[in-house]
Amino acid sequence: MNLGRTKTIEQSIADTEEPVHQLRKRLGPVELTLFGVGVIIGTGIFVLTGKAAGVQAGPAVALSFVFAGIACALAGLCYAEFASTVPVAGSAYTFSYASLGELVAWIIGWDLILELALGASTVAVGWSSYFADVMKSAGVAIPDWAYGGSHNVVAAAIVLILTAVICLGIKISSQVNVAIVAVKIGIVLFVIIAGCFYIKASNYSPFIPPAGSPGAGGAQSTPSLLQDLGVSPGSFGITGIFTAAALVFFAFIGFDIVATAAEETRNPQRDMPIGILGSLGICTALYVAVSLVITGMVKYTDIKVDAPLAEAFRSVDKPGFATVISVGALLGLTTVMLILLLGQSRVFFAMSRDRLLPPAFAAVSPRFGAPVRTSIVTGIVVALLAAFVPLTELAELVNIGTLFAFLLVAIGVLVLRRTRPDLPRAFRCPGVPAVPLLAALASFYLMLNLPGATWLRFVIWMAIGLVVYFTYSVRHSRLVTT
Repeated sequence: MNLGRTKTIEQSIADTEEPVHQLRKRLGPVELTLFGVGVIIGTGIFVLTGKAAGVQAGPAVALSFVFAGIACALAGLCYAEFASTVPVAGSAYTFSYASLGELVAWIIGWDLILELALGASTVAVGWSSYFADVMKSAGVAIPDWAYGGSHNVVAAAIVLILTAVICLGIKISSQVNVAIVAVKIGIVLFVIIAGCFYIKASNYSPFIPPAGSPGAGGAQSTPSLLQDLGVSPGSFGITGIFTAAALVFFAFIGFDIVATAAEETRNPQRDMPIGILGSLGICTALYVAVSLVITGMVKYTDIKVDAPLAEAFRSVDKPGFATVISVGALLGLTTVMLILLLGQSRVFFAMSRDRLLPPAFAAVSPRFGAPVRTSIVTGIVVALLAAFVPLTELAELVNIGTLFAFLLVAIGVLVLRRTRPDLPRAFRCPGVPAVPLLAALASFYLMLNLPGATWLRFVIWMAIGLVVYFTYSVRHSRLVTT
């Protein structure tokens, strides 16, 4: 299977040896794991838990996190093999170039823009609301025009500030991330430990609410594609667990972004698998624990969808705890944005180095050792999106892009095992071909549990990407001009 011109593994690695296109190797396994934890723990644990439990799965949302985590673990094993074998910036984009060809690589690169840039914009809008809430608790009122409506100045400002941090280089970005992640994990553990004292066993009954039951506030979830086709009865019941898994999958987005930093890792063959699988394991355990605590504190029909963790403690008359959690959410969203912006700039950099996008953006700053131009462009675009575009229901759109990338990476492992069996692999995905096939099937099944409207937007986005490829990229590609 080979769709389009293919760049070899050796060519991909050789590209990184050109001084003007060379990123500095500054990261080890601890930094990579914390990068993963930094981006994974954020919107999912502080926001999506409420919607998934309140209108889709009830207390069984814990099983939704487990299922989503398993799907990510299967894909993570595939990512780990690729990232340790092809230690080049660009994550799934680069891997696909070496195994499935240029056209598929372009599709994945375009797809990652959907995940990273729009994901960062969405998180920035949520960050602005938490920031206003925290400042209000401190006695400082942020005017509505600055973070609400159609002019979200606060969201744009935080994106530009984090872009400046990224431009200072990977080491500074890593240090900022480590400091914030330490505080964030502390607050998550605080939620788990403190919440255990307010759990009522009766709130877990029924653990899996009957299919078709009204959710929190009588709300119903958006029908999935399977529901539209008449295959699934919808929310709650066993199928509700998988519908919720497709939503909370957004909470796991991040471990694949670790792979975008492969080129900046000192020993990618050893450190990449540790960073990817380690961050995924830590976050899955924390997600399951938090979801069990929250649904034990508050009946799923009474859970507050918008701010489930903070509202859970307000419901037991602990507003001070709620304020601490809001601060944790603010910090959590900050690191999510930081790593999403970092990942997007690296994918943009890799595509520009291959001249599928203008090559002027592939230069690395000799002072900071970072692709400053791509970082600035990424930051400006994300800031504009966050400031002016109403980003409702974008979690599902980001999810479908990520799941599609997972599916292609899993297929890529199988293809590369067949086409390059002699290639040295420091980490080998176990259980081939079963594990990659399960990863692909699990990703596709979760995609089917997303709304039909999300599929339509996804198809339109990918169609635009193909137009760009055939009108510009295919004629300027590095494989054509060299």
